[in-house]
Amino acid sequence: MQNSSDPNTYFEDRQDAAAQLISTLPKELFHDKEPVIIAVSEGGVYFADKIAKAQHCDMDILLTEAILAPNNPELAIAMVSETEEVVMHKALIDSFGISEDYVYGEAQRKYDDEVLSYVYRYRKGKDILPLEGKYVVLVDECVETGLTMMVALKSVIARGVKDIYIATPILDRGVYENLLNVCDGVFCPHKINDYISIEYYYKNFDHLTFDEISEIIDAYEYRKQKQSQQIQKSDTHAKGNKTVCKQNQ
Repeated sequence: MQNSSDPNTYFEDRQDAAAQLISTLPKELFHDKEPVIIAVSEGGVYFADKIAKAQHCDMDILLTEAILAPNNPELAIAMVSETEEVVMHKALIDSFGISEDYVYGEAQRKYDDEVLSYVYRYRKGKDILPLEGKYVVLVDECVETGLTMMVALKSVIARGVKDIYIATPILDRGVYENLLNVCDGVFCPHKINDYISIEYYYKNFDHLTFDEISEIIDAYEYRKQKQSQQIQKSDTHAKGNKTVCKQNQ
């Protein structure tokens, strides 16, 4: 729902954006398929965590890094993921006359220098959750050009997922149409023309810090550990009851 005082404001804050996004998610997907929720960026962690909590799903983060144009350090021309998949923006690369050798060289450098460090920061060096045969929902705080989401798609396909869905509070309508051709569904409350920048669509928006992201991930890991302990206790209690029953027979 848009703010009546500003037609370009779609969200009060992240909490509002998460609530709007969750309202678009089909209940049958989470009830029947038990998907894994994957944040595809640091900003996406907040929304992935909210979805995982609301739908009682497993969650993880897929680490990626942008490869920037040599003549414009603010322009992303490609993305590399922690699975070493690379996706290029061919139109930009061709228009700037950038060689693919440069892109692949930068991708290797970014992977070695930055992506691996993120894996240790956020997952203590552990691999991403097993995805073979799983339903997956890729989550980000927005989708602007689609580069990050495309490299995430390529990465989870390489891990043998069954079906892939995308969830984001806001994205460019043109990118939305493109994503529909490469995944099994896109959930998004706001598909807009001429996307500008994520801050433009929030009344209150602050980028998450490393500590805030780490806190979300650590809290999730704690919840999972507690759930696992409860399940183990329940299984042990059930086995104990069966043993008592057999002895009393």
